Amino acid sequence: GILSSRLMGLVREVTIAGLFGVGGHADVLAAAFRGPNLLQNLLGEQTLSASFIPVYSRLLESGRDEDAGRFAGAVFGLLLAASAALAALGVLFSGPVVALLAPGFLADAAKVAAGDAAIDRYPLAVTAVRFLFPMSALLVLSAWTLGVLNSHRRFFLPYFAPVLWNGAILAALFAAVAAWGGGGGPAGRDRLLLAACAGALAGGLLQFAVQVPTAAKLLTGFRLSLSTRVAGVRESLRAFAPLVAARGVVQLSGYLDLLLASLLATGAVGALRWAQTLYYLPIALFAMSVAAAELPELARRSGADEEAVRRRAAAALRRIAFLVLPTIVGYLAFGYLLVGALFRRGSFGVADNWLVYLVLCGYSLGLFATTWSRLLQNVYYARSQTRIPARIAVLRVAISATAGFLLMRWLDRFAVAEAAGPFAGGSDLRLGAVGLALGAALGAWLELALLKRALGRDARPLALPGAAPAGMLGLALLAALPAAGLAWALAGVPVLPRGLAVVVGYALVYLGLARAFRLREAATWRDLLGR
Repeated sequence: GILSSRLMGLVREVTIAGLFGVGGHADVLAAAFRGPNLLQNLLGEQTLSASFIPVYSRLLESGRDEDAGRFAGAVFGLLLAASAALAALGVLFSGPVVALLAPGFLADAAKVAAGDAAIDRYPLAVTAVRFLFPMSALLVLSAWTLGVLNSHRRFFLPYFAPVLWNGAILAALFAAVAAWGGGGGPAGRDRLLLAACAGALAGGLLQFAVQVPTAAKLLTGFRLSLSTRVAGVRESLRAFAPLVAARGVVQLSGYLDLLLASLLATGAVGALRWAQTLYYLPIALFAMSVAAAELPELARRSGADEEAVRRRAAAALRRIAFLVLPTIVGYLAFGYLLVGALFRRGSFGVADNWLVYLVLCGYSLGLFATTWSRLLQNVYYARSQTRIPARIAVLRVAISATAGFLLMRWLDRFAVAEAAGPFAGGSDLRLGAVGLALGAALGAWLELALLKRALGRDARPLALPGAAPAGMLGLALLAALPAAGLAWALAGVPVLPRGLAVVVGYALVYLGLARAFRLREAATWRDLLGR
């Protein structure tokens, strides 16, 4: 399900990149989605899953289906009230929200008047935000249905549902292009951008609605309420509060990145967006998918069979590493070709390609730490111990923000052309966004180290696998050699077929080596996909 939704999301981003490139409209789109995403991230999937699924799963495991249904009804009522109120405030105060998130946009009016800028990003972002806050409220409710379905071991539908959200955005864009053309000039791109936002709102409704019938069939004794006296609600709220605080700090880091990027040269915000599209892909496919499937099982066994918890967690970490490590090597070695194959068309040029690739390299250095941390957090969430990972998340954010700010200021003195040479042309794009990505990577490694240290002090320690990931990394480096030869041999081929050929060839060689060396994880993934 995640694979389907992420591939559809990739199609969405490729389409948007072709229409807007790395420029003012891409900046607006990134900023506009960031504000409403605060609501989704504070109350949505990750926070709700970590507080709701362990309690709900344990009620089901003990045969208390009626109590589980009443608990789900109370949580839904509280979420509905909170998300509706926050969405209404977001629409009402959309102007101050954009000014807070992207203060650099406020100077655009003077630049447009002086002839130094083509568009005023501020009013366009304000209008876009008014579509997207209600969308985020619907996605919060969709996270509740995901929690119910996952607890009943129904995974495909809730993770496939975002395909409808992405599809609605694409449909709106295609309809707008058919009606108004390809967005020539600032006014044409304004219309396309607002069409994408309207499609996102419609998609949020579709994503929630498609899950409701299946969730309703699984619930026993469901009763909508706002009561905190229902069994399990107070326990869930006690776990929820530290998670919201931690997610709030994480979101603060993301908003600080946006704020800082908005003060950099035009295009920095858009470059972060396109690089994050590829960065989050393996996190979702290879880490979130494993962590989401493991959370209900870890919760059912927590406290009753801790040895089983340790075995499942260690096996899950190896499964994640098996696919994440070759992804990191592939991004660093062939990321330029991959970015070009996906995005280089229309307004997205060679200099854009180089900047997004370099930002992706910065993020990739922390990818392994980020993915393992997701699973280690779920070990604590399964035990309803949310304070430790929350405190560690605060420290990670502080280090990421500090390091990112310092590196951003240093790297923004250099143009993309100074890093890429004559290949980047005469672009005005600069490297400040790379510093923000490197700061995020440093923070990710700090988080993994602190989570590992905390687990080592726990009364029920979890030993992290070390030898297996080292072997996987060696195979990935070995597989990169023939792929590099293929890239050299296809030097005269256009970037799309060349990039796809190199990436597919690299993946096939790695999987072939894993099978030849009889890695257990290769057989595990093969069996899972076979079923």
